[in-house]
Parts: sequence; structure tokens; C-alpha cells
Amino acid sequence: MTRHGRREPRGFTLVELAVAIAVIAVVTALLLNRFAYHQEMAEKAAMESVLRVVKTGLQLRLAELIATQRQGQAAALELEDPMRWLDARPHNYGGVYGEAADPGKWYFDAGRRHLVYVVNSGDRLEIDRGEGAKELRFQSRLLKDRIVFAGGAVEAVTAVTLTPVTPYRWQ
Repeated sequence: MTRHGRREPRGFTLVELAVAIAVIAVVTALLLNRFAYHQEMAEKAAMESVLRVVKTGLQLRLAELIATQRQGQAAALELEDPMRWLDARPHNYGGVYGEAADPGKWYFDAGRRHLVYVVNSGDRLEIDRGEGAKELRFQSRLLKDRIVFAGGAVEAVTAVTLTPVTPYRWQ
């Protein structure tokens, strides 16, 4: 107490302190949720970027086979590890495995002939089959067209792509 009979302010009351802590907790929870969302969207962007690079490598290999009159060898593109056509493999590529790799890694499933990405978090990932580990599987596919020319028609390989084995949505 002061000389005039009034109390000096001594700081926060217990109620004010509880309210401040509750506000800080709510703001922290919201920030952590946004951080997790952006982290997962960054993982999605990185996965899609690697996928585009692998598709480009496959397309360049097919263009090389067509340009050198070796279209008959194109069928091997559906069976081989598509990462082998890249000059530099991604840092998170594990190689050829028969079983799943660590989360956040790519590997080639030699038994099924699938290029597989093992999702790190995947809270916003929906895979149509919905079973087991969150893996995105892709398979090389040759696209063929019927080419007509003066002497007749022939079915020829015109493109190659990587398609998801099981449909998925990353929201």
C-alpha cells in the first residue's frame, strides 16, 4: 500500500494470465496446423517434380530409340527402372527393392515393375484402395498409334508416360 491508501499494481491477475496462456495456445495450434499443411504441400510438389523429370527422361529415351530406328527396343521401357535414364538420380532414390523403403523415398519395385514413392506424412492424401502404407505407385506405359502410309498401316509406339497404378488425390 502507498501512503494514500491505494494499492500499487503488482502485475497480472490469475485470470488474466490464464486468458493470455489460452490465447497463446490457440495461436500456436493454428500455426502448427498451417506449418504441417505447407510441409505436406512441399512434399507433394517435390514428388510431382521428380515424377515430371522421370517422365521427361523416359520420353527422351523413346525419342532416341525412334531416331536411331530401334523402336523394337521400346517395349523394355515398360519393364526397366525409369530412373536409370536420368543423368543424376534424385537424392531420395533408394534403388531397386522388393519391399517398401523409408518414408519420403523413391524406390523401384522390381517384382511389380512399379516406381514407388513412400509418402512421408500424407494426412491430406487419399488413395482409392486405402489399405496399408501410403505409397504412390507408378508404371511406365507405352502409347501406340496406328500409322497409315501409302503401303498400308502399322501400329507404332508414339509416346511413353508414367501413370498411377492406383488413383490418388492429394488435397
